[in-house]
Amino acid sequence: MMRTIMLVVACLLFSNVHAQSKKELEKKKAQLRQDIEYTNELLSQTKKNKSASLSQLIALNQKISYRTELISTINTELNVVENELGHVSTHIDSLNARLDLVKKQYAEMLYYAYLNQGNYSQLAFIFSSESFNQAYKRIKYLRHLSDYRIRQRDLIVEIQDSLSGKKRQLQNVKDDKSKLLSVQVKEKRNLGKEKKEQVSVLNNLTAKEKRLRADLREKQRKEQILANKIEDIIRKEIESARTAARKKANSSGSASVSNKRVENISSPNATSVLASTPEAIKLSSDFESNKGRLPWPVEQGIISSSFGRHAHPVWRDVVVNNNGVDINSKKGSKARAIFDGRVLRVIMVVDKYAVLVQHGEYFTLYSNLQEVFVKAGDKVITKQPLGIVQTNEEEGKTEVHLEIWRGSNKMDPEGWLASKR
Repeated sequence: MMRTIMLVVACLLFSNVHAQSKKELEKKKAQLRQDIEYTNELLSQTKKNKSASLSQLIALNQKISYRTELISTINTELNVVENELGHVSTHIDSLNARLDLVKKQYAEMLYYAYLNQGNYSQLAFIFSSESFNQAYKRIKYLRHLSDYRIRQRDLIVEIQDSLSGKKRQLQNVKDDKSKLLSVQVKEKRNLGKEKKEQVSVLNNLTAKEKRLRADLREKQRKEQILANKIEDIIRKEIESARTAARKKANSSGSASVSNKRVENISSPNATSVLASTPEAIKLSSDFESNKGRLPWPVEQGIISSSFGRHAHPVWRDVVVNNNGVDINSKKGSKARAIFDGRVLRVIMVVDKYAVLVQHGEYFTLYSNLQEVFVKAGDKVITKQPLGIVQTNEEEGKTEVHLEIWRGSNKMDPEGWLASKR
């Protein structure tokens, strides 16, 4: 009986862990399929121009990445199913062995009862006792024997029911495995088609390399102009805050204390001067405490270019240096604030707008906008629309650029934004 209970407990524990693991994998698969579907929508926009574009390749690369991760997730799920198959099969074998043993014991008891059947035999067994105490013990023994036979019979029924359930579970697991294998084959076939399309797009882009390289240089030139403006604005904001802090420090307290305050404020890394009021301090603290949970600057999108220095997706001899992240979205998408703050500046570079929002010590920049809804000095709240993201009609690309700064230091936005999975 104890062994059976231990088996049941072990099975329940395994089932809970397996269910949790399977649920997480199912959730991840659902998100990946959603990402693939959204990337398909973006690809359909870029394909309308009937010629291969860099945006098309980037979206296709992302789709292949999602598909590869989906296949990897399916493989993990198959491993989980294989483990469950092994566990259920082992449990069935243990139950069968236990059932055989219990049936054997029950048969022996029935045979013994058959040999000693009848009230006369039981009475003779009791009356042949040498004392009243022995007779009482024999009566108790016969009762225990009868109760034990009933328990053994019930145990046989219980084990048989458990076996039936386990066999059904085993069949369900086998069905799950069969479906997963079928899905895996389908996804691998899709991946093969997408890789062929990738090669075709790459070949077409190579044929237009000269013009595309020129376009890239022009884009980098505009980005540098914007970067210089942002650095200048933030530097002036820090200097203005330091000047105000010096005046405040000099107007209160002793000379020695004031000098010490001025020295601290003048430190090149003293960006905390930007959070000199209780409101700004709280805003900085709240912004920082939400790291990894901030909403995306568009309702839906995929990262088309990550932060920092990395190789160009087509020309490996070209190094891209990104001060933030580029996020590809649908035509007509609105850029939105990722946290509460104050609009510090609305900037225009050639034919595009950029909005710089301050959050105490932190700044966020939203650029490549064709229209803006805010002006300098406006207070904004999380997810408030700031403007409409510009669409490159030639490429069918709608891409917003996001940067996060702490004082004059650039941060990687991917580490701050909420994960989609």
